[in-house]
Amino acid sequence: MLVLQPGKVCLADWRAVYRGAVPSLAPAAYPSIEASAAAVRRILSRGEPVYGINTGFGKLASVRIGAADLETLQRNIVLSHAAGVGEPMPVAVARLMMALKLASLAQGASGVEPKTVRLLEAMLKGGLTPVVPCQGSVGASGDLAPLAHMTAAMIGVGEIVAGNERKPAEAALRAAGLEPLTLGPKEGLALLNGTQFSTANALAGLFEAERLHQSALVTGALSTDAGRGSDTPFDPRIHALRRHAGQIETAAALRALMEGSAIRASHRVGDERVQDPYCLRCQPQVMGAALDLLRQAAATLQTEANGVSDNPLIFADSDEALSGGNFHAEPVAFAADMIALALCEIGSIAERRISLLVDPVLSLLPAFLTPRPGLNSGFMIPQVTAAALVSENRQRAYPASVDSIPTSANQEDHVSMAAHGARRLSAMADNLSNVVAIELLAAAQGCDLIGGGLASSGPLEAVRRLVRSKVPTLQDDRHFSPDIEAAAGLVRSGAVVDAVAPLTLPTLA
Repeated sequence: MLVLQPGKVCLADWRAVYRGAVPSLAPAAYPSIEASAAAVRRILSRGEPVYGINTGFGKLASVRIGAADLETLQRNIVLSHAAGVGEPMPVAVARLMMALKLASLAQGASGVEPKTVRLLEAMLKGGLTPVVPCQGSVGASGDLAPLAHMTAAMIGVGEIVAGNERKPAEAALRAAGLEPLTLGPKEGLALLNGTQFSTANALAGLFEAERLHQSALVTGALSTDAGRGSDTPFDPRIHALRRHAGQIETAAALRALMEGSAIRASHRVGDERVQDPYCLRCQPQVMGAALDLLRQAAATLQTEANGVSDNPLIFADSDEALSGGNFHAEPVAFAADMIALALCEIGSIAERRISLLVDPVLSLLPAFLTPRPGLNSGFMIPQVTAAALVSENRQRAYPASVDSIPTSANQEDHVSMAAHGARRLSAMADNLSNVVAIELLAAAQGCDLIGGGLASSGPLEAVRRLVRSKVPTLQDDRHFSPDIEAAAGLVRSGAVVDAVAPLTLPTLA
C-alpha cells in the first residue's frame, strides 16, 4: 500500500501508481477535508449566491438554485457533462487519474465530504475503475467530460471495470460492498472540475518516455558498435565545455555502455574514416537535450499533480468560496508538448542509425544486414517501417498548446488543449517502442555479422543475449513482424534496461 501525503507526493510514487501500486490517503488529511465541508455548510447558511454551490454552471452561473434542488443540481451536472466519446481510457491511466483526484480533494480546498474521498479511495483499493471515454476535454474548465464519467460511476451510473469485466457501475459498487454516492452541495463540481485527466495522461507519457529514452541509449550504443563507430565523441571533456547536464550524463552512459568492447578496440588503429555521421556522433547532444526536456516536463507535472485545480476553491479559515481559473491546464499542455518533442526526436535519431546499419557504404556491413543480399531483403522493410513510424510521430508532435477553440457560448474562450496534447503521447510512445525495437534487432544483427569472434562490452553483450533468447540471428528472410513484436516486448517491459544492470542509466530525477 502506497500512502499519499496530499501536496507532497513525489514523482516516484505517481510512477508506482501508474505501474499498479494501490494508493491510500494519509489519515492526517481527513481533518482538513472535514473543515472544508463544514465551511461549505456555513457558506450555504448565509443564503448568498455562490458559484457552483447554489448557482448554475459556466454561462448559467447567474441562475440561482433553491435549497431543495441543490442535490439535484450536483447530480445533473455530472450526468450532463458525462458526454465523452471514443475508446475507454487504459485502466492504468484511469487509476492514476483517480489517485490524482484523491490527492487534490484531500487538501481541504474543494468542499467535499469525507465519505466522498473514502469512496474514491475504496474504489482504488478494490480495483474498481470507471469506464471513461478518452475524448471530450479541451483542458479548459477542467477535464469536465472525462471526470464526469469518473464521477458518474461513483453515483452508480455508467460502467466500471472490476477485474477483467465491465459491469454496470451500481452493480459493481454493491458487489464490492460499496454504496453509490449521493452528492452534496459543491461535490459534483469538485469531482469533475480539474486537470486530473490531462495530468494522468501526461504523466503516463512521461513515464513511458523515460523508459524509452533509456532503452534508446542502449540500442544507440549497440548500433555504434555494430557500425564500428567511434566512442571519442563521448569523451567527457567535450561535454563539460558545453555544460548541459543531460548531455553530460548521456555521454557518460554511452561511454559506460561501450567500455571494454572488443569490437571498438578492433578498429582504433587503421580506420580510414575520420568522423561518424551525426546519428552516432551527436547522440549525447540529441539524447541529452531530450533528457533535459523530459526533466522540465517532469518538474511541471509533479507540481501540477500536487496542486488543487477545481473551482471555486474553499478557504475554511475565512469561510470563502473564491472563483478563479486553476482548472486551466496550460502548464500541462506545455509539458505534454515537451514530452511529444522528446519522443519524436528520440525516434528520429534512432531511425537514422537503423538506416546507417542497412547501408553497406556507411556501415561496412552486408547490404540490409543479410548474409545473402539480393536473394534476401533482410532489414530493408523494417527500416521503412521505422521511417513510417517516425513520420507519424512528427505529425503528432505539432504543439497542441498553440491551438484553442472557444467553448461554452464563449464563456470559456481560451482553452489549453492539454487533454489532446497528453492523450497523443501514448500512441507516440507505442510508435517509438517499435522504432527502438527495430534498432535493437538491427544492431544485434550487425554485431553478429562483424564476425571474427569479436564481442561488444559486457553490458551490450548481455543485451545481445537477451535479444537472442527471443529472436535468432537472421540468416534467410522469414516472417519479420513477430521478431519486431518480440523485441518491442523487451523494450516496453524494461528488460532491455534491466539487462545492463548494475550500470544505471539517466532518469527523470
